[in-house]
Amino acid sequence: MKKSIVRASVLMLVGSVFLVAGGYNAQAEKDRKALVQYMEKKFSDPAKNKAMFFPYATDEDINKHLKKGVKFEEFRLGSYAIDKGGRDQYEEIKEMPPYEDNIDAGEELYKKYAFFKKCFPDPAIAGEYPKFDDKSGKVVTLTRAINQCLVANGEKPWKMTKGKIADLEAYFAAKSAEAGKKVNIQINSKAAADAYERGKKEYYSQRGYLKLSCANCHVQGSGNRVRREYLSPLLGHTTHFPVYRLKWQGLGTLERRIKGCEKNQGENPHKPSSDWTAEMLYFMSYMSNGLPVDGPDVRR
Repeated sequence: MKKSIVRASVLMLVGSVFLVAGGYNAQAEKDRKALVQYMEKKFSDPAKNKAMFFPYATDEDINKHLKKGVKFEEFRLGSYAIDKGGRDQYEEIKEMPPYEDNIDAGEELYKKYAFFKKCFPDPAIAGEYPKFDDKSGKVVTLTRAINQCLVANGEKPWKMTKGKIADLEAYFAAKSAEAGKKVNIQINSKAAADAYERGKKEYYSQRGYLKLSCANCHVQGSGNRVRREYLSPLLGHTTHFPVYRLKWQGLGTLERRIKGCEKNQGENPHKPSSDWTAEMLYFMSYMSNGLPVDGPDVRR
């Protein structure tokens, strides 16, 4: 009898330890599920949902351009998940993608710098970053991790927005997509949860002389048209990086895209190496948990 009581007490204690250890992502998971529900509802039938979600959209936008019945996994395609015409153009470009040489260049870099195989033994890691490093108390994006590996091995860090670092990330993303990996961002400590919350706060905070938040465009405004473009949803935003943007005529990292968005908001952009940028990407990436890694990819 005593043994049974002791055993039950131990099991209860172990169970409570796991509950505490595994509960740091509770709020983040609640946020993510709410976002998925919101986006699927919004794009279930744009015409039916016009008054609630698209009050300023034209009938042409609603009836000719916005796709209905968009489901979870489709959101990895960004604006092409919701824009019928854009999807057609995207699929044409994907027949001969402009980033194939970048993937090859990234593979060459991975082989040239032998220490990369020690830092990243399995190159199919795109969906695992950003990570929170409890030792340093900082969020480590894939871009940061690559530069940390370079510096630790006596090399100078690479530019964080394009060039070699984007090529290497393209190789990592391609290997991840090939392996069928999904976005899997972890929040395993109180400090990690705090970093997530800081990133979320900034995402929903108005900034710059236009007084816009990221959410104004990519949550509430997703699917609405600005000039000729339909604003992409937060859900799926990070799955496909690095991307080859037609506007850039080249490949760029998530840090490069965030910097451009800040400029569009009328804000003096944060440095790509800043903790602010890393924590923003930590929040954004967690919102895409469970979606397939779909990079590198092409965007307008």
